[in-house]
Amino acid sequence: MNFAWAKTYMPRTLYGRAALILLVPVVTVQLVVSVVFIQRHFEGVTEQMTHNMALELRFLQDLIKEAPDLAAARASLQDVAGPLAFEIALPTEVPDADVRAVYDFSGAAMMQTLRAEMDGVLRFDFSVNRQVLVWLDTRHGVMSAMFDRRRVSARNPHQLLVLMVFTGGFMTLISFVFLRNQLRPIKRLARASEAFGKGRIMAYHPSGASEVRAAGSAFLDMRARIDRQIEQRTMMLSGVSHDMRSPLTRLRLGLSMLEDETEAQALLRDVEDMERLLDEFLAFARDDSLDDPQEVDPSVLVQDVVMRFAEAGQPVSLGTIVGEGRTVLRPMAVVRALENLIGNAVRYGSSCVVGLTVSEKALRFSVHDDGPGIPQERRQEALKPFVRLDSARNQDRGSGVGLGLAIAQDIAHRHGGMLVLGESAEMGGLKIDLVLAR
Repeated sequence: MNFAWAKTYMPRTLYGRAALILLVPVVTVQLVVSVVFIQRHFEGVTEQMTHNMALELRFLQDLIKEAPDLAAARASLQDVAGPLAFEIALPTEVPDADVRAVYDFSGAAMMQTLRAEMDGVLRFDFSVNRQVLVWLDTRHGVMSAMFDRRRVSARNPHQLLVLMVFTGGFMTLISFVFLRNQLRPIKRLARASEAFGKGRIMAYHPSGASEVRAAGSAFLDMRARIDRQIEQRTMMLSGVSHDMRSPLTRLRLGLSMLEDETEAQALLRDVEDMERLLDEFLAFARDDSLDDPQEVDPSVLVQDVVMRFAEAGQPVSLGTIVGEGRTVLRPMAVVRALENLIGNAVRYGSSCVVGLTVSEKALRFSVHDDGPGIPQERRQEALKPFVRLDSARNQDRGSGVGLGLAIAQDIAHRHGGMLVLGESAEMGGLKIDLVLAR
């Protein structure tokens, strides 16, 4: 069977689902006990007590039947009404229908039992507080008999219900407290994992049940291994940068001393391309060591970046800034990502507009240009490192090494976000959204 429709109505959080698992058995047990025990037990007790009442009512009918006239019947009833605790009226009018509340199940059982035990039962009335009024057909007319309800029903059946409800509620409260204590370590582990995914290190110590402790210890081991790998990669890249720049410098010096300037210029351009390629590669692989997370105002950050480009004579302007608030991020990394995106925009287009949207859960930096854009089927390919879409973007305004978008995407991922490529409705070119989680 397919229960996919039930997912719509299920709680989304682990706490809500655990609470549901806790409440369903408690409520089910109470309902089963109420229906099976209370209904059957109290109906059975009511039937047994009503059987005894039927004997007394038949005795009253026999007295009336043996009386020669109505006066004698009244006198006989007057003698036994007090000892039997009855209020009797003879003759009297009979109502048109029984009077009973819908939820009065013991009353229904009493009516059914009494009519099965004796003849001449006409009507019942349970509207009088804790009293039962029954009309019987006799030889000298209709007789009404009123007696205490407790003589035909089990006493205080509500006490069991109240006890069940309060006991169930108290035990549920205790279970909720225990459940919250068990889920707290899982929430701490989730927060530490989320922070690490955004490039932040949050203090975390494994606690809780043994399974949660095992998961927390595994997370700490994984985080330590990743930190060691990042540190080792940074050290290796520093060595690569030093070792490769020295030969390139000597090569540049040697080329500058060549007599054939035409050949030297071509080789020098190759050296410059190698240096630029090396710089871009190191920038791509060095993002983890840029800076530490800190609380900044993203609107001020994007304004500074746009101002630097504008002061350098680049056709970059500031667009709409929606929302406000400070957030924790790596400012140098975000600046590098924006510089790469804006640099691509002004390289392939004639103008660029940068906007910002601050929401409760995310930051969205938008970079628009009026260039040729990137076809939708090639946008995923454009995000890969060292990929240059020569057919999609003009190459007459400078060449890159294919790492600008890859670096921006890597920075977005390290902030728990993503890089989204689309079409700019305002400028007709490429629109790139740098989305960062808050």
